[in-house]
Amino acid sequence: MLRAGRGFAPALPVRVLTGTLSAVEDSERATRISAVKQKVAVAALETGRDPACVSILPVTKGFAAEVLRDVAAAGFREVGENRVAEAVTKRDVLDELALSCHMIGHLQRNKAVVAVQIFDRIDSVDSLRLARRLDAVAAEVDRTDLAVLVQVNASGESSKGGFPVSEAVEGVARICVLTRLNVQGLMTMAPIDADERTLHGIFGRTRRCLEECRRQISRFEGTVLSMGMSGDFEIAIAEGATQVRLGTALLGERERWT
Repeated sequence: MLRAGRGFAPALPVRVLTGTLSAVEDSERATRISAVKQKVAVAALETGRDPACVSILPVTKGFAAEVLRDVAAAGFREVGENRVAEAVTKRDVLDELALSCHMIGHLQRNKAVVAVQIFDRIDSVDSLRLARRLDAVAAEVDRTDLAVLVQVNASGESSKGGFPVSEAVEGVARICVLTRLNVQGLMTMAPIDADERTLHGIFGRTRRCLEECRRQISRFEGTVLSMGMSGDFEIAIAEGATQVRLGTALLGERERWT
């Protein structure tokens, strides 16, 4: 659920996605959601895992706020957004439906004030500087226990943020010292054009990072491993993902956010 916070006044340009869902769109989306839930369950079972251990985070970026009603009707209690400004436009509907909202995209430090007040969890903490900024803002607005995931750059791509695998444990340890943040686990993203072998490597390295964090950092108790999107979630589940982030696979084609 989005949080109004103390002194909330988002000074951001607001562009609202509007639109009415037809009965056909409603029905098609419900069918798609059911099919994807089944695929996630099968992927878990095929690797000897309990399907209940893998959750789906619907990625609602680029969708009109009314799509959130379909998401809630399908039993989801959390959604992911990757733009602060877009999440602000959906705040009322998210609150009405009691949906938690996660920030899953790159977060600029100059938007931390708004982000801390409206997101229930920030899944893309990609640097110590950002973590310290979030911690400071949380203190300013009197927010305790801000849930976060630390982003690991397990692919080694220069275009992606996050801690390199070799620095991830140290980075998580430093973030765990920040008193206003609750580090719940790790997140990673893979290249959209990666082959299966590469994907297994990326997701496997991230899983091992989580294992090392739990082994080496006494104050870290995170269990969330957020990895896998519409094109690669089955491989991510095979490598231990506890949450997959699904947009088009789950909800269909997006509207354009301009």
